[in-house]
Amino acid sequence: MNVDDARPVIRVACGVLMRASGEVLIAQRPAGKLAAGKWEFPGGKLEAGETAYQALVRELDEELGVQVRTAQWLTNLRQDYADRRVWLDTWRVESFDGEPQSREGQRLAWIAPSQVAQFDVLPSCWRVAAALQLPREYVFTPPQISAQELLQGLRDLPPACLLRLRLPALDDNAYLILAKQLIAAGREHHIGIVLDRDPAQVIELGAAGWHATTQNLARLQQRPLLQGCWFLASAHDAAEINAAHALGADAVVIAPVQNTATHPGAATLGWDGFAALTSNAGLPAYALGGVGAEDLPRASRHGAFGIAAISAYWPKLLQIK
Repeated sequence: MNVDDARPVIRVACGVLMRASGEVLIAQRPAGKLAAGKWEFPGGKLEAGETAYQALVRELDEELGVQVRTAQWLTNLRQDYADRRVWLDTWRVESFDGEPQSREGQRLAWIAPSQVAQFDVLPSCWRVAAALQLPREYVFTPPQISAQELLQGLRDLPPACLLRLRLPALDDNAYLILAKQLIAAGREHHIGIVLDRDPAQVIELGAAGWHATTQNLARLQQRPLLQGCWFLASAHDAAEINAAHALGADAVVIAPVQNTATHPGAATLGWDGFAALTSNAGLPAYALGGVGAEDLPRASRHGAFGIAAISAYWPKLLQIK
């Protein structure tokens, strides 16, 4: 029996109360509780026979005196500790009655999700904060796109999406030059640029993050970037997903879900296979392969946080070529 098998599993409903301003509520664990003094998002353990949503409603009433009107499922997250494994069924709560109050002697604070680094938080808070800030759409560049086509095409991409600069045919110097141009142009369109060569370039150039291929993932010993820069990884099976999770990835891209024009005849997961992988991923998962923005509702029903795609976001360019 390995250590994972021996650890007890604790299931928690985690609620992110949100103001119209975008601020979220965090609470400090009071004296006498495990990890007292640490900050976290409110919530608590599921009781016998409860659904996650029922536990969410009960816990927010008991802890804060608020009554949930509506809540939107965000994602399932897993946080591993030496002596336990915690699953957080995480929800966005934008509609509720009552003003949050301290019913258990805990301190409360309304903060922007990006301010989590200013607090001594539980490790799971990093995962929740990342999920709150990640966009639902992750665009990859077509393999043969020119620099001019790429820069001009930014205006047609979804607002606030992530864009991975994936051009394996470019040498490192040409890639670096194009990355500089794209990062500057991306800021104008509020698009975060994700690189996939040297992780050090992310900090050097001011990119939004870094994407690890499965080959890069196998070579990593630790998270390649500090919190605050996105770390995403490709995965095709449970072992690769677990490796990404252990390294502190903010999200994983699982593929291929369906047939694609670029890989005709390749084995695919299908939506059921994708759902089986996401159910144990423990971090936000993007569906890649034969999907587009119109597939977001279906992807969500199968456990996806969002979708990643190439051809769906560059239809005019790919039709011409």
